[in-house]
Amino acid sequence: MATLIRSRRLTMPDLSTLSYHGLRVVGFTVTCLLVTWGLFVLAMLMIGSLNFDLMMAQLANLSTRYVAADAHRVAQFKGLVGSAQLLLLAAVMFFRRHALLGAKPTVAASRG
Repeated sequence: MATLIRSRRLTMPDLSTLSYHGLRVVGFTVTCLLVTWGLFVLAMLMIGSLNFDLMMAQLANLSTRYVAADAHRVAQFKGLVGSAQLLLLAAVMFFRRHALLGAKPTVAASRG
């Protein structure tokens, strides 16, 4: 008795499904990036005691020190900001994961 093994043929999803899921992922990522940039602004406001004038004074102080710094110090600062960005992005994506796992679009059973 011979056993027949059927090979499953992989089918590509249609273009509309790929577009839908691609746009959802891109929108989710862009929204999370905007939230993390807002968290950086909130941190600057908190350093300035939630006062816009004090925040600008702190940013002016930071910018003068950044311009006067040597290349090694600038690289350290960029690494610090980049790692903080990645950590915040990972945290925001974790807490917003429900937005990515939203409802799938329904196709109408009858057209016409």
